[in-house]
Amino acid sequence: MESVATPLVGRESERSVLSSFLAAPQGQALVLKGETGVGKSALLEQLAQQATGAGFRLVRAVGVEAESDLPFAGLHQLLFPLLPHAVQLDSMRRAAFDVVFGRSGEKAPSVMALGIAVLDLVMVAASYGRLLLMLDDGQWLDPASAEVCGFVGRRLAGNGAKLVVALRPEKSSGFDAAALPVLPVPPLSEDAAAQLLDARHPRVDPHVRRVTLDQAQGNPLALVELPPYLAAQVPPAAPAGSSGHGLVPLPDRFRQVYGARLAALGPALRAELLRGALDGVHAGAVAGPVRAVRYRMRDVDEAVAAQVLDLDAVTGEFVFRHPLVRSTVVRLATPSERRSAHGVLAQVHREDIERRATHLAGATVDPDEEVAAALEEAAASATRRGGAAAAVTWLTRAAELSPGPADRARRLGDAAFVAGFAGRLDQARRLADTDGLTGGAGRPAAVVAFAYGALYQDGDVRSSHRQVVAAIEGIRDSGAAGPSPELTRLVNLLMAVSQFAGDRESWRRTHQLLASLGDLVPTESRIYQDAWCDVVRRGAGVAERVAKAFAVFPSLDPWDVTRLGVAAYHVDTLNHYRTHLVRSVERELRTGAVGTAMTMLHLIVLDQIASGEWDAAERTGQQVLELTQAHGHVLFVHQSQAYLGLLAALRGDLDRARELRAVVDRWARPRGIGFLVQVADAVATTAALSDGDYETAYLHALGITAPESFEPCAHQAPRTLLDLVEAALHTGRVEIARRHARAAQAAGLPQVSPRLALTTIGALAMTAEDDDEALELFRRAEAHPAAADFPFESARIRLAHGIRLRHGPGPRGARPVLGEAAETFERLGAKGWAGRALAELRACGGAAPSAATNVAALTWQERRIADLAASGLTNKEIGERTHLSPRTVSSHLYRVFPKLGVTSRAALRDALAASPERA
Repeated sequence: MESVATPLVGRESERSVLSSFLAAPQGQALVLKGETGVGKSALLEQLAQQATGAGFRLVRAVGVEAESDLPFAGLHQLLFPLLPHAVQLDSMRRAAFDVVFGRSGEKAPSVMALGIAVLDLVMVAASYGRLLLMLDDGQWLDPASAEVCGFVGRRLAGNGAKLVVALRPEKSSGFDAAALPVLPVPPLSEDAAAQLLDARHPRVDPHVRRVTLDQAQGNPLALVELPPYLAAQVPPAAPAGSSGHGLVPLPDRFRQVYGARLAALGPALRAELLRGALDGVHAGAVAGPVRAVRYRMRDVDEAVAAQVLDLDAVTGEFVFRHPLVRSTVVRLATPSERRSAHGVLAQVHREDIERRATHLAGATVDPDEEVAAALEEAAASATRRGGAAAAVTWLTRAAELSPGPADRARRLGDAAFVAGFAGRLDQARRLADTDGLTGGAGRPAAVVAFAYGALYQDGDVRSSHRQVVAAIEGIRDSGAAGPSPELTRLVNLLMAVSQFAGDRESWRRTHQLLASLGDLVPTESRIYQDAWCDVVRRGAGVAERVAKAFAVFPSLDPWDVTRLGVAAYHVDTLNHYRTHLVRSVERELRTGAVGTAMTMLHLIVLDQIASGEWDAAERTGQQVLELTQAHGHVLFVHQSQAYLGLLAALRGDLDRARELRAVVDRWARPRGIGFLVQVADAVATTAALSDGDYETAYLHALGITAPESFEPCAHQAPRTLLDLVEAALHTGRVEIARRHARAAQAAGLPQVSPRLALTTIGALAMTAEDDDEALELFRRAEAHPAAADFPFESARIRLAHGIRLRHGPGPRGARPVLGEAAETFERLGAKGWAGRALAELRACGGAAPSAATNVAALTWQERRIADLAASGLTNKEIGERTHLSPRTVSSHLYRVFPKLGVTSRAALRDALAASPERA
């Protein structure tokens, strides 16, 4: 931030852009980006004056380096003046503010949930008059706050609020990835620089003037601050360039300038300034309260006279003239002076867990359990509020200050665990590689950290499995009396490794080891064990156990939400919990559980594919692919590509599907990552079916499971039921198809999940010898409660039903069935299947579904909601299935009724039944 006293010279272009920004009727965001001292704050000050004159309500905040690790410190500063409007928000939005601002012990909301709450608050405040949110020194905003502000800034269009942020380009910030419009602020032109220098220092020595212009390079702060310093350093008669200082970087030169001023002050005054600097006292004016009461500097008039401090005309408090003054104060202090200042500040903030712990850590040199415990408590507080980065920092410092090796190892292990789940795999490895984790009580934590890296970065399931097994056996053989966080982490990691390995031997050893642990394995881990390994043989009842575990969602850690989501995927109930995933998925991608967010996004992709939202699945898949690539999670990169390949195969984009399948297979198969090899085989099977190449489809399906069996520990084996049956039927292997369908029923697949119940009935219908039996089974499948939740499978069963009718007892009756199958395939974008259904429809004398019909006028979402409403579900029940609120469902039906010319649900049911596609 630059001194607000600097007059605004030049800047015609920038001022024009800012005037247009302010005058625009719609809300928007803008980033001012320029080097230290270039005049960003002067532009903000003029914008503030212009906004105030135009009737805007102005809310200002300043990023502070001392608070850059405190979760949501910047957001609180920015929002505090608006919080009275929160009473107009619903309880869920208000609860989000209570959590992140430390007034509630609930789990932190996701960035998306908090961002929506902040956006709602801003919109409510803007409804009382136009609002300008102004943030200076945004590069010092804590990452959690920057993430939310970026989220809000992208969504301000359509209301009366605007956001402007000033950043330095040399310092990375959470706004870098926000994709907000940027206004560069370059140095002043030569003429403007000379004009500013002459205005501020009209009687400066000509030689000093030349040196100043040369060294300032158009930087306004340098033009204002350098002349007095250079006048004391350079003899008036010295030739240009002979000062002996040369062209040093401006930030260093500013520190020389401010250091000279500080050196002239007494030790007591410098100590007072140091306490203010370490506590984050602002540089420059900022209206409104801040997150916490900061240290108030007293008896500092001499520092004002020395142009080190200014007096804030709004608050009446002393503030630093510039952030570089503040950093210079800290840099010039001795370690002993800094520790003393931290000790005073720890007492000032004795009621603030996180601030007190921060200052205690700075004041302490020798091991101290009380301070270590305070830091551990602060880390727990930060984790609850979504600040994983701060938690890792504080846990690491707590380990350094731990007197005993066991506590040191435990805290380092906790830091490594949080870092690993935050997607900071290199940091987790470094933490695990410290002395405290190389053996003894710390060994399990080291294994967790190293295994995360080996699995997610290298795809090394074999050595990861061996290491984790050995660590668990060590804890078991040491006579552990009960469950522990270290053991639970190892157990859950072992199952994740086994799931990705996807082979019998890995799971056999895992089951054997977990059986030997008995009650040491938590209930949730037993759910994962049964769902992840072999859902055909162990999956009965898992759906109910998952539902019971999800019932306490607000109190679940993000990694537990993820693991339960994976369990729900295996039993095909993921659609019940997508709202939980969406609420958690963006949970502090920069400071929170990035690795967990990747898995959540994968689960959302799978649920979007299953529910027929294929365009959304493509967007989510690309998002998670970019995220995994950016963080170097090679395993997840290939998992993302596998799911995108499966989606491409479903849509008939065969070249892309086969290309992605080849990439995944080449990487996963040599490493023994059976989970991805199975998905790759599923991509090949689906692509061949979409292309009508049934022989190739059959051969790829055999790579997943043999007929009449469902390969243990192969998660795709039950999912490929329809694929294998359909491919076998079309290649003349009728008896093989029939036996495989019956094997599915005998294995109890209908009791495992609603999708498997639907596909088992469909497979039995496809392979039934008797026409009457087949038609009855087809009707059962099409009326199954899961049919609406899995539209692609339902359409495949209808297509088989129509083909059976066309070639058998009811050619006329085939038309509506085939018409509905064709319409669903077209709606989904399944080109290959849609073409096949249309060909069958034309073969029996039917016409392709008309886009002019009333039903065809419905959007995909409207049609799905209409079908569910016609089946008798309430708005609440429809909302639960479609992840919408009852009010949104009602709005959709409000648009559906006039499109179909109906006024009631009974009439809706009749209209859908009488539509041409069902005639």
